[in-house]
Amino acid sequence: MFKLDRHARSYLIFSVCFLLFLGCMAGAEWLGMSLQWIGYLFLLATIIMYAAIGVFSRTTDVNEYYVAGRRVPAIYNGMATAADWMSAASFLGMAGTLYVAGFGGLAFVMGWTGGFVLVGLLLAPYLRNFGQFTIPDFLGARYGGHLPRLLGVAAVVMASFVYVVAQIYGVGLITSRFASIDFSIGVFVGLAGVLVCSFLGGMRAVTWTQVAQYLVIIIAYLLPVVMMSWNATGMPVPQLAYGRVLQQLGAEEQRLSAAPLEQEVRNSLILRAHGLAERIKGLPDSLSAERSELTERLEYLQDANAPAREISRVQRQLRNLPADVPAAYKQWEGEYRDAMTRSRAPTPHAEAYPGDAATPGSQAERINFVALVFVLMIGTAGLPHVLTRYYTTPDVRVARNSVCWSLFFILLLYLTAPAYAVLAKWEIYHHIVGMQISELPGWVSSWGKLGMVKVEDINLDGVLQLAELSINPDAIVLATPEIAGLPYFVSGLIAAGGLAAALSTADGLLLTICSALSHDIYFQILNPGAATQRRLLISKAALMVITMFAAWVASLRPDSILFTVGFAFSIAASAIFPAMVSGIFWRRASQWGAVAAMLIGPAVAMFYTVRTHPFFGGSMEHAWFQVQPISCGLFGAAAGFAALFIFSLLGPAPDPAAAALVEQLRSPPARQTSA
Repeated sequence: MFKLDRHARSYLIFSVCFLLFLGCMAGAEWLGMSLQWIGYLFLLATIIMYAAIGVFSRTTDVNEYYVAGRRVPAIYNGMATAADWMSAASFLGMAGTLYVAGFGGLAFVMGWTGGFVLVGLLLAPYLRNFGQFTIPDFLGARYGGHLPRLLGVAAVVMASFVYVVAQIYGVGLITSRFASIDFSIGVFVGLAGVLVCSFLGGMRAVTWTQVAQYLVIIIAYLLPVVMMSWNATGMPVPQLAYGRVLQQLGAEEQRLSAAPLEQEVRNSLILRAHGLAERIKGLPDSLSAERSELTERLEYLQDANAPAREISRVQRQLRNLPADVPAAYKQWEGEYRDAMTRSRAPTPHAEAYPGDAATPGSQAERINFVALVFVLMIGTAGLPHVLTRYYTTPDVRVARNSVCWSLFFILLLYLTAPAYAVLAKWEIYHHIVGMQISELPGWVSSWGKLGMVKVEDINLDGVLQLAELSINPDAIVLATPEIAGLPYFVSGLIAAGGLAAALSTADGLLLTICSALSHDIYFQILNPGAATQRRLLISKAALMVITMFAAWVASLRPDSILFTVGFAFSIAASAIFPAMVSGIFWRRASQWGAVAAMLIGPAVAMFYTVRTHPFFGGSMEHAWFQVQPISCGLFGAAAGFAALFIFSLLGPAPDPAAAALVEQLRSPPARQTSA
């Protein structure tokens, strides 16, 4: 007779309870409960569940705190890794990117999935065979001395911190929308969920919390798209209905692109872009002239007792005018890019890049597609919070198996994201575009208040054209239930799933940062004789400080979730991957080669980002081979490998201990034992 182990029984009960809670929320909505309270209950109930698991998993044992006792079974480690992996970028950003970029968004699916193949082949079994606590542990032991360890800590902290900012940004977005609080406050409210999951039990608490979070994530992601698929096609399997809807979407795209009113709006946007270009070119005189013109216009209207609406409009224009020349350049440059982007008809969703190299932009699109796939693959294989998960398994065989389970659990979401994007786009193109602006549904106003949706009647005809609607990709998944007219409890479920995705990844990232600071710097370098309680106290203090600082950075809204996460992948690809892989497979890799790689690789990636990304004042005019800044890790990784190779050959050979470690790492499974 088939018998469930205690973990399976516990999570089966958890799943049943969550589904019962979901049914209760559906019933409460049907009975007339306030929609705001439904949002509150979804967020509050799930955080309480995670907190309870965190409290029951508390520990003061170092082995349990850092690596969950090295006894997590493969299926649960795979589920925890999937939750750790499926961050706000996957849950919120994947379908949104596919919605905006169509075929081009598949680079994320291919790169992230391919990265786990590299993890399984090149890193996971060897790290488990190494059997320590952290990635800097490996770098310090393999290359010798404190310098590689310190640089490893710097790389781990930098990549993980950038990644965790994106997760806390997602937490703020969700709580601000569904709890009706300010975004900046929502960021800090979400911190409670992060801290209760990891503060008391470290990796042990995080692991078992992430298993529960995965169940919430996958239910929350699949249910809405199944309902949309059923409503649109009568087929409850969105992956099978995807092709039919995509065909209908293609016909709708052609109709909208050829519509005379749509072309009129796009021509108006081109004229606006040209006007902005002239204003930018005429700085600083253009700013002074515009301020003088608006001031004179306001005085004239006030003297003529003009209608209050007209006076208010001019006052608003004057108030929104940039304060100085740098601010004007930044604002008008952003408006120019936005106008130019909206003036172009969107590329059909299913259209691949043109095969004709002479087609404008086609070569750059293909280059960026391949570059992004490459960076995401090696970035995945270098992410410290993912690699650390394979320290928690009993042995190498389980580590390999858990990679396979990770891919299976991630596959459930990644195969659904393209259908999610197509169904959402079909709803908007077919039902929203062409409506009277005065009759748009309430979700447009609700998301507009958060700056995620923008409607502008450019041709003043009162009808919404496609080019007059702007939706932030980060809002697509959260807003789609409202867009599709699904019951509000589905929106609450999506919010709970997005929160689980952000919290699960944030927990893993913050624990990775704090382990690096407390174990690799405090214990391994500053105070090797520190008592266990002292080490855990340092880790928890670091956790609190790093979490608060990350929340403050996220409250500044540095960029979209997906780009922020992409930048973290570039850091991991540049600073961690070359030294890790070379340390396992090349005996000649030396300390100075690794040091050079971990310094030069991320320096090149950062330099390229600053030169090309608008957030730092850069421009694509400075791009190399037309590569977008999100793929800066392409150049960083190449520079890192080159530096490691050159400095290893020119410098002294590694000491015998390093060679012995390489042999240990690459020993066949028959000679391995559980740590």
